[in-house]
Amino acid sequence: MTRATKIVATIGPASSSADVLERIIRAGVDVVRLNFSHGKAQDHIDRAQLVRETAARCGREVAIMADLQGPKIRVGKFAQGKIELKQGKQFTLDANCELGNEDIAGLDYKDLPRDVKPGDRLLLNDGLIVLAVEAVEGSKIVTSVVIGGELSNNKGINKQGGGLTAPALTAKDMEDIRTAMAFQADFLAVSFPKNATDMELARQLAYVAGEPYGHRPSLIAKIERAEAIPALAEILQASDGIMVARGDLAVEVGNAAVPALQKRMIRMARDMDRVVITATQMMESMITNAVPTRAEVSDVANAVLDGTDAVMLSAETAAGKYPVETVEAMASICMEAELFEEMKLEHDFVDKSFTRIDQSIAMAALFTAHHLGCKAIVALTESGSTALWMSRHRVRMPIYALSPQISSVRRMTLYRNVRPVHMQFSSDRDEALKQAEIMLVKSHALVAGDSYAITCGEPIGTAGGTNMLKVMRVAR
Repeated sequence: MTRATKIVATIGPASSSADVLERIIRAGVDVVRLNFSHGKAQDHIDRAQLVRETAARCGREVAIMADLQGPKIRVGKFAQGKIELKQGKQFTLDANCELGNEDIAGLDYKDLPRDVKPGDRLLLNDGLIVLAVEAVEGSKIVTSVVIGGELSNNKGINKQGGGLTAPALTAKDMEDIRTAMAFQADFLAVSFPKNATDMELARQLAYVAGEPYGHRPSLIAKIERAEAIPALAEILQASDGIMVARGDLAVEVGNAAVPALQKRMIRMARDMDRVVITATQMMESMITNAVPTRAEVSDVANAVLDGTDAVMLSAETAAGKYPVETVEAMASICMEAELFEEMKLEHDFVDKSFTRIDQSIAMAALFTAHHLGCKAIVALTESGSTALWMSRHRVRMPIYALSPQISSVRRMTLYRNVRPVHMQFSSDRDEALKQAEIMLVKSHALVAGDSYAITCGEPIGTAGGTNMLKVMRVAR
């Protein structure tokens, strides 16, 4: 049985050795995430090289995602490293404070006093601590503690309901984009975008930085600000995909709102032919435990049933005790959930019209293969667009996307139900079709007697030129 849902795994101290990295790739990781909130530029360059070498050793193409840090909206450091905030106590946040104590804390984000007013609520440390703003006095924000707890150095700050003006791209992010393009990251994840303009700026910067290498990454918008929700359609239009970043988003909009928002975002992304990653605390308990909780199993399964392209692991594989076991468990959950997916292929095509020949061919291949009971759909593709369109609809057969472009192959590692293969094929159509069948039989994707639908473009090698569909059968 093959798995349709892709797995994104963050690498860090627990998974940066060649041995562990190879084991998690063999366990099923499709995309490796490099978190630019931690480490130096050279650390990421070295890890990217290790990923490429290890994936080659495993005989797989594994994509790399560079995840930008975004604006640091955090408290400063404390003289003792941490403090205990008690309910009802007055506590001050001061942009000019260097070292905090029980009564006051500094701010990495110096403009916070301009963004808040009396009556606002600030949520610290992923919402575990709640402060009510009582007054703003110059650089100081005077608050009262609504929900207390332990507060340590550099914990994050969110404003309930959103409204912080910090730009999505900082000077550090711009430098990190140059680093990511130097090792040709396949995906660039942008933190805290509020609108399409943020994503368009990131794309311009990435394209300029990637130009010396002839590289253009796909852009993923991390939806984690309240302001991003009403702008979701325009952000999707300006991006290649989105990440449902449930941590910061939950703090800003409230935990109870996130499940419905997750379903809405997945549906919108698929309808607009964009990819979607569901992230944050999916297997959190496996940071310290060898098995997931039943609630985590249900969480991953529900994301799969909603139609997410990928599920993501963060600290579980970056710093956890069981990185390999976590990937194995997640892969198993995905496969079990996919057995119960509802097929709605005819429903997907109701009231739909296609103006592009290549998109029409992709839809015809899905429909034909589904009703004929083909064992696979095969797409000879330059850019990967045909495979993307096919992957937006659910069918109970794998989609093999064969491309001579390594950048397209790596981009397709994130497409649900698509098995990308790097392959050079003949410019002669009939010879190219024969080469594709030989390769698929050799890899045991097809056996004698299997029928399959195959698409390509004539002339071979033209991006966006898919214009042919054939149904074929492997000779007995």
